[in-house]
Formats: sequence, structure tokens, C-alpha cells
Amino acid sequence: MDKNKSNQVNLNRLALVTPVIRGLLANPTGNPDIPYEPVILKSLTSKEAVNFAASAESAKAQQYPTPLAKGRKPPLFLDAADFSAEPENLRKQLSDWISDYSGQYNRKPEIICLRDLGILYLDRQDNSWFPRGGGPDLPLKNKVAVVTGAAGAIGYGVCRGLLEAGCYLAATDLPGEKLDDFLAELKETAGDHVIAVPIDVTDKASVAQGFENIIQTWGGIDIVVVNAGIAMVSLLKEIDLDAFRKLEKVNVEGALLTLSEIARHFILQGTGGDVIIISTKNVPSPGAGFGAYSATKAACHQLGRIASIELAQYGVRVNMVAPDAVFSEGKHKSGLWEEIGPSRMQARGLDEKELQEYYRTRNLLKARVTGRHVSNAVLFFATRQTPTTGATIPVDGGLPDATPR
Repeated sequence: MDKNKSNQVNLNRLALVTPVIRGLLANPTGNPDIPYEPVILKSLTSKEAVNFAASAESAKAQQYPTPLAKGRKPPLFLDAADFSAEPENLRKQLSDWISDYSGQYNRKPEIICLRDLGILYLDRQDNSWFPRGGGPDLPLKNKVAVVTGAAGAIGYGVCRGLLEAGCYLAATDLPGEKLDDFLAELKETAGDHVIAVPIDVTDKASVAQGFENIIQTWGGIDIVVVNAGIAMVSLLKEIDLDAFRKLEKVNVEGALLTLSEIARHFILQGTGGDVIIISTKNVPSPGAGFGAYSATKAACHQLGRIASIELAQYGVRVNMVAPDAVFSEGKHKSGLWEEIGPSRMQARGLDEKELQEYYRTRNLLKARVTGRHVSNAVLFFATRQTPTTGATIPVDGGLPDATPR
């Protein structure tokens, strides 16, 4: 095996081992709704780090690989671990070593050395970037959240809400200037608590690689918001099959690949997790011309309900948020409405402002639905205010025809 291939194999293996260790380092809370307090677990994979991890004798060195410093408690060296073992066997091995270390030193290790793979270490940053301060009251402190299809109106509102609740955030979308600009804006306040990860949700390898990059950055994932989706307007009698297949690929296959990848991760990590799917009012209440969008989003919604059944045994909750029209949030416009807005305006003889007013006045509360409103619903589920899974919160100002049933 050539050197580059060997390095990639080791990185892939590290991405499988890291969530297991992160889960074992999480502190039990005694709260059945939020059973674990997560940690941020960073990795070092430089040649210096791999060499340091090779032998427990390295603990005697005065100089540790940057940014590590020698402390009163030595690192935990896993030089006898079989990192290629089946997950359950690997978990048992790692659990025993961490338990033995804790028994000897009366605390869990903060530096863990993995032979041939590198070093994992706890990162203890605060959340002082957030205007409310970085105190322990932040409900999602040290949780890692992923938002797919982030660089739009709903995505921006959701990202801001998760960051302000204490999350480390991976904003994912197709690569390009839009995602780069989106990250730059969030970094102005959130700094290193946010990264951008290019992911094409229709590509299994892209989803797997993107999640691996997030794990290598912070050690694991706790919350996933499935937001990536596209729309089109066409009557069924006129619909283009290739265009329909494009929606199916993003809205259905993209959701399936994301759910599949995060399910495996949550099971490995062993601390539960939360998935929130951004559904739509069109699932219970479709409209003419929205057949392709309504059908594919209904399939995405149903996948979420099935995931809630399959993953409950692992402490994973899967819920849905169903908004009506969200046109913009801050300077970020909805990609969906940029796509379908012109045809909706033409059909109703309205300009852009009048179209937004039409959607506001058609709901019972006469409310303009915003990305922040969607974010508040996401946070209700992510902060586990009630013991709920498989449920849907409408965010539509009150549309009787769209009430879940």
C-alpha cells in the first residue's frame, strides 16, 4: 500500500474511532431527556503526533506536540488497541481502558494517544463570543450541529439559532462562493465555533466525507438539521420527467443518504442525538402546480417518521418542522422562492412584495413567517423540551388545511 493510501486508511479509521471515544468521555447527567454532557474532541494527525502516540514512554517528554502541554495526569496510551475491530468489540476495549484510567487517576483522560493514528484531546473553549455570554446556561453548549443546504433564508435563521444556543456548527451546502460568503458572515460573530463543509447530499461519498471532516474537527455530531431541498412549479400533465427526477434526487435521496450516515454515527457514538427535518406545509396540504415538490417532500417527511421508529432504541429523536413560505432572512434569500417565485407572481398577477403579502394574509395569525421562526421550532426539538419523536411542528401562522393529521 502506498503512503498516501495508508494515510487515508488511517484517517478513515480515526473517523470511526473518534466518535466512540467522544461518547465514552461524555459525562452522564442523570437527566433522561438529556442524558449526556458532550465534549469537544480535537485530533492531531501530524507526523509528530503519530510518533508521540507510538509509545507510552512519550509521556515523559517535556515537549508535547502543539498545542498540547504536559499536565499532572499523563495521556492515555492505547498502544494495544485493535482499531480495526467490530464496533461493539472496539467500544468494549476502549471503555475498559478509559474506566481503568479513571479509576487510577480519579478523572477521565484529557489526552488519548492512538497508535498509528494520532492524538485526540479535549478542547475546553468557552462561548464568550455570544452576546449573552458563555455561561453554563447555554442549552446546547458543546453540542455539534450540522445543517444541510444551509446557505439560504431558513438555513441562516437555523444556523444563527443553533450558534446562539451554544452549538459548534457545521454549515453545509454545495461548494462555491455562496457557501464561502455565508461562512464569512457567521464567522464575524461565531469565530471558530462555525465551519463550512461542502457537501452534495445526492452523492454518498460526498456526504460520508463531509461528516468525516466534521468529526475530525470536533470529534462527533449531536444534531443534524436536514434542510437541503429544491422546488419546481409544473402541472402534472406538463411535468418534465428529468426535472422531477432532479427533485427526487435532492429531496428524497439526499435526505435518505443524510439519515443513513448520521444513523451509523449516532450508534457508534452511543450518546443519542437529534435529527430535525425541514418539511413543508405542502406535505399535508399540497397545491396545484406543486406536485413534484409536494410528493418528494412527503417522501422525505415519511423517511423522517420511519427514522424516528428505527432510531429511538439508540436514544435518537427524529422530528419535523413544517414551515410555509419563508422568503428571506437578513440578506439571505430563499433559493426555493427564487426558483418558484416568478411563476407564483405570474399566476396571481402580483409583484414580489405583493406575493409576500399574499402569503402573510392567508394564515390565521396574519404573520410573516421568518427563518428565525423556523429556528425556534428547531431549537424546541434540539433542546428536548418534551419527550417527543416522530412529531411535526407547523410554522405557518395557522393554516387549517395544513394541520398535521
